[in-house]
Amino acid sequence: MTEHTKTDGLPGMDVPVIPDAAGFGKAPPRNERMSTAKVECNACPVLCQISDGRTGACDRYANRDGVLVRVDPVVLLRRALSNPSPALVPFARDGAEPAAEGAEADWNGDLLHADEVFVTGVGSSTTYPDYKPAPFIVGSKARDVDMVTVVTEGIFSYCSLKVKIDTDRFLGAEQANVRYKGEVVGHVTTAEYGSQMLSLGGVHHLTGGSKKEGRMALELMQKLGNKQAAECTIDGGSSLVIQAGRAPIVNGVEEQRMRVGCGSAAVGIFARQFAGVADEVVVVDDHITGVLTQHQAGRCLDMPESGIKMLGRKSTPGRYFQVANPGNGWGGTDIADPLSIIEGWEEGVAKPGLRLLMTSTTGEHAQWYVLDEALKPVEQPMPAEVKRIVERIGENCEPSLCTVLFLGGAGGSLRAGVTENPVLLTRAIKRALVNVTCGGAPAYVWPGGGITVMVDVMRMPDNSFGTVPTPAIVAPIEFSMRLEDYAALGGHVEHVFPLQEALARGAWQDDGAPVTRQWVRIDDANPWPLGQPPMLG
Repeated sequence: MTEHTKTDGLPGMDVPVIPDAAGFGKAPPRNERMSTAKVECNACPVLCQISDGRTGACDRYANRDGVLVRVDPVVLLRRALSNPSPALVPFARDGAEPAAEGAEADWNGDLLHADEVFVTGVGSSTTYPDYKPAPFIVGSKARDVDMVTVVTEGIFSYCSLKVKIDTDRFLGAEQANVRYKGEVVGHVTTAEYGSQMLSLGGVHHLTGGSKKEGRMALELMQKLGNKQAAECTIDGGSSLVIQAGRAPIVNGVEEQRMRVGCGSAAVGIFARQFAGVADEVVVVDDHITGVLTQHQAGRCLDMPESGIKMLGRKSTPGRYFQVANPGNGWGGTDIADPLSIIEGWEEGVAKPGLRLLMTSTTGEHAQWYVLDEALKPVEQPMPAEVKRIVERIGENCEPSLCTVLFLGGAGGSLRAGVTENPVLLTRAIKRALVNVTCGGAPAYVWPGGGITVMVDVMRMPDNSFGTVPTPAIVAPIEFSMRLEDYAALGGHVEHVFPLQEALARGAWQDDGAPVTRQWVRIDDANPWPLGQPPMLG
């Protein structure tokens, strides 16, 4: 075993105490033909038999000199890092490689600063086969209160991604299939304000279809969860490149603006600015197209009606539904000529010389017209004062982004890694006694039964997600609570590691344990995980 005093920055620390592993050993070989040079991986139901120097089917576990190790480092969060690129630091355990010469100490063991360190589930290993405690059950202090954080990598079959695409472009009809590499991996759900929503993955695609469908759904989920780009197509709709935190690319064109509102909202927001510089304004939108002089905002400003007659279904004064079909043109419609949605002009009301502005909800499309003697709109150069208002519409649009949320059911056997009586964990979460995080990022806990959590992947450390070939997603999850609450819910208190021991040795288990740790600075958008209540629904 490697001595862990010179290289890990923990001077004067006692040799870690290894918990009693009785009752948590490896299963015997399934048959006598298994080579003695191989080790059987117990980290998931696949049970790979791994030769020395090789990894299992998931690439997450390896046989290193006869020892099954978790390949990736455990990610530890700190409030601040002295070095923006800290080196990997080995644990003092079998299978670990010596630290690089000259590696700097990463923590001096000062327990007064213990609440500056948080062990995440990223790289921590799993609880599988779920009869044993979680790999890390870390004791620490936060504001002088004894805390426990139960850390594991959950294997999720019941999980999906909810993806928000900021765009007005038509992506596909509601319930249309979303395909990745030709396989159906999800569907279009609905539209929200300025966005289209997709549901990707889910248990029915992972396990309910063909093997290829499951593999493709899993691959897509892992890519998007790890903030990588993936291209999808939607039946009867668009092709789409999705990447969390980046602008969507629809049919090869990168989206720029998320609209300021629907056509009616845009009319209301900018009505006072339009009054006096235009006699009529039409904001084209596939949802609600707004007409200023008929709209309540125009009436409040004493603007006389222009006599314009619109296509579509009139909803309320100045608000029209279904003026055109959804598409990639003006305001998310399929039109390229905005005049095509004007049915005509009311004689005796409309007058020659009437000034008409037509714009989309983002201001990306805008044209200026003046009615001639035959009441026909003739396009004219846009006056500077009108152009400034159109530019202001664009200025008020937020950048288009793809938002990827991981949604997973954390009930079932995963809870056995926390407590011998799993329902007590669920009840403690519902009572706001336990903070649930994923890679240190705050997880929203859905109302109702079970532990269904949702988290923004952009707030999680990079490469937080892995896979197992069953197929299922592997995602980090942590449960933080007061020590006395942990004891009350039947937690595995005998496996609580003081933080300094967890930093020295790593996981309590010997089989499939990580051998290195990596420090990462917590995302500025995230609250410190300890001492926080859960984000309950």
